Amino acid sequence: MRNFEEIFAIAADRKGGASALEALLSDPLSPEALGQTTNDRWLETMAKCLFQAGFNWRVIDAKWRGMVEAFDGFDPSRVGAYHDEDIDRLLSDQRIVRNGAKVMAVIDNAHFVQELAAESGSAGQFFANWPAETYVDLLALMTKRGARLGAVTGQRVLRSMGKDGFILSTDVVARLVGEGVVDKTPTSKRDLAAVQQAFNSWSEQSGRGLTQISQVLAFSV
Repeated sequence: MRNFEEIFAIAADRKGGASALEALLSDPLSPEALGQTTNDRWLETMAKCLFQAGFNWRVIDAKWRGMVEAFDGFDPSRVGAYHDEDIDRLLSDQRIVRNGAKVMAVIDNAHFVQELAAESGSAGQFFANWPAETYVDLLALMTKRGARLGAVTGQRVLRSMGKDGFILSTDVVARLVGEGVVDKTPTSKRDLAAVQQAFNSWSEQSGRGLTQISQVLAFSV
């Protein structure tokens, strides 16, 4: 496995130099700012990412204002209290993508967000307090306790909300394979632990967070 400086140089060469590469990198929210994000924003982002999975994103974007209205602004307390008549209402509402399994997942995730808020004061505080050094454990928790938040969907939720973390995109996985960290898309606990160890090592070498390391890996392919 190469050190981060070498991988950064590969990415910089592909993107027109170090300055050009730096301009492409994004900063996550600070833990303080992330802790202030509201529960409804977390549920809305979970809903949007899970609806986008397997669908044309433009279709979801075009319908999103109507979906926010149909789901009562994604207020977790209101969505979490939905009953059969609410589900029937949603499945007949032409403002939304009427996918029953995904509608139910939004309701389940309202309960998930409420549970996190009960444990930590808010969902934002829960995610803000999770250490980057065990990020894969957070992904595992989202897969287990959330609904349809496994794999890249959960990773996209966290990135969209500003949590420092990596996304195991095709390009990132290609670089991880090229560096000998894994030999295929990581799904097992062993492979994900190896990915976490590699990111922790690159973070120590560079002083960068998981988000920027992930982006540099992607740009290096």
